[in-house]
Amino acid sequence: MSALTTTTTTKAIGAEAIGRPHARTVRHSIALAKRNLIKTSRTPEQLIDVTLQPIIFLLLFVYVFGGAISGGSRHEYLQYLLPGLLGQGIAMGSVALGQNLNADIEKGVFDRFRSLPIARFVPLLGAVLADFFRYLIVCVIYLGFGYVLGFRIGTDPLATVAAVALSIAFALCFCWISVFIGMKARTSGSVQGIMFLLIFPLSFGSSVFVQASTMPGWMQAFVKVNPMTHLVGAVRGLMVGGPVLSHLGWTLLWMGILLAVFVPLALRAYRRRA
Repeated sequence: MSALTTTTTTKAIGAEAIGRPHARTVRHSIALAKRNLIKTSRTPEQLIDVTLQPIIFLLLFVYVFGGAISGGSRHEYLQYLLPGLLGQGIAMGSVALGQNLNADIEKGVFDRFRSLPIARFVPLLGAVLADFFRYLIVCVIYLGFGYVLGFRIGTDPLATVAAVALSIAFALCFCWISVFIGMKARTSGSVQGIMFLLIFPLSFGSSVFVQASTMPGWMQAFVKVNPMTHLVGAVRGLMVGGPVLSHLGWTLLWMGILLAVFVPLALRAYRRRA
């Protein structure tokens, strides 16, 4: 009986020892995420891309291009456009992440992190966790201002919450591209240029602004495999109605691919850079 008790106690201590590093990693990541949020709160101009930019995009595409694209019905185009802009907005919102990480490395901030008793990847994970709030702001701004312009949910609140959750989850996977580029680029300004070169073809070569059927055949082939197309298709189906399952499956697949490819690349680039 005593031996059994000893064995059980030993296993419990071992399990606690194994689980404790994971708990510390989570705690340290949350602490550094708070550090990034405090930094952002002291420089609110960093939020222009997720506050003012969505409003400008909505006004620009609805009232400048909407009449021509939709044949005169701006309301119908707004119903089609807003879910697409939501997908584009969260992709563009990830640009600042790579810029900030690159700037922190150049300032020597990560040299201080190396002296702390934390895992090497914790600063990157903390920065990604802090970006959750940027993506949430994008969703709130688009839906809130879109409602003012006349956008209306065609499904139900639960489906809308699912659409927002899917958008943010995709953004948290897509942002690792920005992290990787932030580790590889020489300056924070070049991070923005490289990311825009990537995001613009993904955004405009998709169903964000117009239906794929209006494009040339060679471009439709790209649109069909574009991850932005499937994200926007799933979000659009959840918000205003339409097919969801196929787009959702492809979106989840692309999220897995982004994590499997760019998380290891970002961590390796970080180890070499910092």
